[in-house]
Amino acid sequence: MPDTTDQRPYHHGNLRMEFLDAAERSLRAHGVDQLSVRDLARDIGVSHAAFRRHFADRRALLDALAESGFVRLGAELRAAVDAIDGEDDLSARLHAFASAYVRFATENAALTGLMNSSKHRPGATAVAEAAAAAFGQIGDLIEEGQARGELDEGDPEDIGLIIYATVLGITSMLNSGMIEPGRLEHLVDTAVTQFLRGASPTEPR
Repeated sequence: MPDTTDQRPYHHGNLRMEFLDAAERSLRAHGVDQLSVRDLARDIGVSHAAFRRHFADRRALLDALAESGFVRLGAELRAAVDAIDGEDDLSARLHAFASAYVRFATENAALTGLMNSSKHRPGATAVAEAAAAAFGQIGDLIEEGQARGELDEGDPEDIGLIIYATVLGITSMLNSGMIEPGRLEHLVDTAVTQFLRGASPTEPR
């Protein structure tokens, strides 16, 4: 009997997304080490061969999942910053950026871990590019602050890395149980406030 499983309508252009969605659910529930391509195919209701039409192997699936995670993160960061009234309010925009990142990273802890471990892997060019696009927004904010004399001069990427490293550390501590969720908002607020204080010019221009 012919295999009719692959003839479902959603397989025409959407099966790739079905695998990504199923992979994210598995990642959230069981972690990356337990993610099985054959289990995903079975859960979706297709053959293992159907998977091969969209991904070369398990690593390619994980890279695609990490890439899509950075695309989603970038969109959420952009939306949070754009929601602030007044483009000249650097403090509010940096707070919005940091809060949006922390919210994404704590609500998607396993995915964030995969994203961070994948972006520097040799050959993961698409993942690295998606990560750069997402976090490049912090550099844009730093440049705007420098242009208005609100922040010290220096490489915007290096300066932005400081605030990113700080909020990354806070979320990592929360996700590992080292700090309580109730402290999160206050810690993020304090981190951004201290960053702005330290990065402000010693003398007004």
